[in-house]
Amino acid sequence: MKRRMFEADHEAFRASVREFLHRHVHPRTDEFIEAAAIPRDMWIEAGKQGFLGLEIPEEYGGGEARDYRYNTVLAEELAKVTAALSSCLGIHTDIVAPYLVDLTTEWQKRRWLPGFCSGEIVTAIGMTEPGGGSDLAALRTTAVRDGDTWVLNGSKTFITNGYSADLVVVAARTSPEKKAHGITLFGVESGMERFTRGRKLDKVGQTESDTAELFFDNVRVPHAHVIGEVDQGFAHMMERLPQERLGAAVSNLAHAAQILTETIEYTKQRKAFGQAIGSFQYNKFLLAELVTQLEVAQAFVDQAVMAHNEGELTAVDAAKAKWWSAQVQNDVLDACVQLHGGYGFMNEYRVARAWRDARVTKIWAGSNEIMKELIGRDLGL
Repeated sequence: MKRRMFEADHEAFRASVREFLHRHVHPRTDEFIEAAAIPRDMWIEAGKQGFLGLEIPEEYGGGEARDYRYNTVLAEELAKVTAALSSCLGIHTDIVAPYLVDLTTEWQKRRWLPGFCSGEIVTAIGMTEPGGGSDLAALRTTAVRDGDTWVLNGSKTFITNGYSADLVVVAARTSPEKKAHGITLFGVESGMERFTRGRKLDKVGQTESDTAELFFDNVRVPHAHVIGEVDQGFAHMMERLPQERLGAAVSNLAHAAQILTETIEYTKQRKAFGQAIGSFQYNKFLLAELVTQLEVAQAFVDQAVMAHNEGELTAVDAAKAKWWSAQVQNDVLDACVQLHGGYGFMNEYRVARAWRDARVTKIWAGSNEIMKELIGRDLGL
């Protein structure tokens, strides 16, 4: 079914993203895997193309598109290459950007946003903690006011871009007695004394995404680096989580759709018992089911994108988009591996890497179980 939410300008932008990927990314994907990171020169080139500042005001070097469909196009094209590429750039452009645009002071904007847009400042967000998972209200990292600084102690884990980030938006507990209502966000910069990082975490998939633990041992963060209001960090995060979950849904479906397209072509070429394996009735029916699942899920996510553009996307609908897209993505990719037979289990095949890369989407941005809990509460249960 033809998707109707994109206009000529969006498709022109898509063409420019594809050209960028053709020139600067496709030839280097093995290099990214080997380095377990997206190299800085790629970030700089993406900045030159204007891809990093879609939500950033023009006066700070951004494009200020004010249209989430551009974010959608970028996420889709990145996800077609690898899930990790969409994840790393998405953390920066889709997740951190709203915090830096909506909540920062003029001084903070001028300090961080130009480099954010150029790729000279790579960002991450420090929410998840060891033992904490999706329970953001249970943060153990603390920040205690001491004159014009805050003393930060604690750790974060599973932080995408964590190893290379120049700026991390860190959530810390500032008023323990207030529980969820006592959390504050801080802009922690690389080089701050006693802010350290662990090794790059050894993940099952998304090897080229640098994911790390972060440690704060009496890190002194200037009060000027408080992002938003003191003790309002939980509310700030809840307000911005729907966009994070929508961005995940967009990437999930684009990632699965690309591999499914490649798998369909594979089933036309691969022969067994004297005929293309795609011509066997079971495989033909299976592929029909997979295509239908993806297109139906895409229709819902497209509507969620348009709702978000109009300021009407609810947290519940974002949760639906996130969990269902992750489920469909994983179901589709599992079937694609099966259709490739033994080759589907070989790392040299994209389908195998995509299958591994996708498994985390049912866990991050709030696990699928948490998404269902949110939806269930909305039903009055």
